[in-house]
Amino acid sequence: MGSAMASPVSAYFAFLCLLILSASSSSSSLWVAAVGEAHGSAHESFLRCFHERTLRSQIVYTPNTTSYFNVFRSTIQNVRFLSPENSRPVLIVTPTEEAHAQAAVLCSRRHGLRVRVRSGGHDYEGLSYVAVPGATSSRPFVIIDLANLHAVDVDMETRTAWVGAGATLGEVYYYIARASPTAGFPAGICPTVGVGGHVSGGGFGTMLRKYGLAADQVVDARVVDARGRLLDRASMGEDLFWAIRGGGAVSFGVVLAYRLRVVDVPRTVTVFTINKTLQQNATQLVARWQNIADKFDDDLFIRVLAQAVGEAGRNRTVNAAFECLYLGGAQELLDYMGKAFPELGAQAGNLIELPWIDSVKYFAGYQNRSREILLDRRPEFNSSFKAKSDFLEQPISVEGLEHIWEFLLNSTGEPMTMIIDPFGGRMDEVSAEATPFPHRRGSRYNIQYFMRWFETEAAVTRRHLEWMRELYGFMAPYVTRNPRAAYINYKDIDLGRNEEGEAWAGGSYVKARDWGTKYFKGNFRRLAYVKGKVDPDNFFWSEQSVPPLFA
Repeated sequence: MGSAMASPVSAYFAFLCLLILSASSSSSSLWVAAVGEAHGSAHESFLRCFHERTLRSQIVYTPNTTSYFNVFRSTIQNVRFLSPENSRPVLIVTPTEEAHAQAAVLCSRRHGLRVRVRSGGHDYEGLSYVAVPGATSSRPFVIIDLANLHAVDVDMETRTAWVGAGATLGEVYYYIARASPTAGFPAGICPTVGVGGHVSGGGFGTMLRKYGLAADQVVDARVVDARGRLLDRASMGEDLFWAIRGGGAVSFGVVLAYRLRVVDVPRTVTVFTINKTLQQNATQLVARWQNIADKFDDDLFIRVLAQAVGEAGRNRTVNAAFECLYLGGAQELLDYMGKAFPELGAQAGNLIELPWIDSVKYFAGYQNRSREILLDRRPEFNSSFKAKSDFLEQPISVEGLEHIWEFLLNSTGEPMTMIIDPFGGRMDEVSAEATPFPHRRGSRYNIQYFMRWFETEAAVTRRHLEWMRELYGFMAPYVTRNPRAAYINYKDIDLGRNEEGEAWAGGSYVKARDWGTKYFKGNFRRLAYVKGKVDPDNFFWSEQSVPPLFA
């Protein structure tokens, strides 16, 4: 029923989804040379240990290896972390089998190296591949890069799929849809996001009101723990299984694969994007939308992306893009919108009917490409970005929205984008304690603040970070408090960080509560107890890992 153009806001935000390279491999001779260069060091010992356990050398890279930087760079989404001030790994391991990840953990632990784990590289603060400036630890670390563990095995008889943690969401969506046109999966909008991190932090997208989080669909997993053991749900126990479904799995082990429940989708869904400026009554429409979007039929998801557009001066305005997915046909949606939200003025010409898998392309900004684009991990843009997040328990008043628009209009830097996702529906039906992700009933909306820039100068980066922090401070009166909540998958180092070598574990926990309760609310204490059971020595440490707590 007609066609619609993607909004400039959604196209801008889609940049976030498009930045992955293909990893390359090294040779055995390079590995041997690297061992010679590293003679007497911890990483020489690691290399010998790893080779003895796996007889594989081609999947280990040192800074002396020709391909090291290409592999290191291969899945980095945020180029500001390529700065020399960020500590890089002494080794990168790219497992092709589960045993390789086990060996990497065992050899790292034996020889005094830390481990950082990455799957897709969308880590907002780069903690899966660098040690950020200001960290107190100089302890060298190894990256376990899971990009090669990306198999997607769909079983429509059980309506489940075993998915390697290195798979991208695009790969998951593609192979599930190929197995059945009425099968889908509820997760994020960006196809290049890695499954390992996304699912472990919760993971939400356009079907969250119908089916909840990606983490809610996990029925089993395969994890390497701090002792190098390969565990499934039965052998890991329900405490650890609970923790890795929303608590940030890298605090507890290396998730190698998830078994995910496949969900039902209709053969035809409907999408639209309707843009409204301040001159087109955007403020009143956003105010109205806030009061009803979390109460729509569970099949209907409408989010808002707001951004200042235009040149400085009288022509500058705020554009609010209303982006919709409806799990049904266009006429059904028109009838419903005429009753539930007639003010938006949705018309047949705004609506597009298409298979669910093509709605994935629509939201990613891939409308005019084949479905195979969802399998493409190559980058299209190189840029830096910064994001923060909040949750809303109450709508923002018209007066409050006007103040926010004024702030956006007065920003002199790169455009700031506010992405507001409605909850409700299934999110209200799952208890806050069912998984570590606590933002369920009562959390009506999530807000992501997002800013991108392409300049590489340090001064430019500092200025953009300052602008984002200024916006975050400005938003304080309008969002949740006690605690001011945040989403772990939109990781924000400004909220606080761990200092390695705390005098006692309890002290580390007390300090970490400042940021941990923002992500996890009351679930943070339970996560710390699980950490104390499965990783009491805090081997899986990072600047925002859950610290151990003991009963």
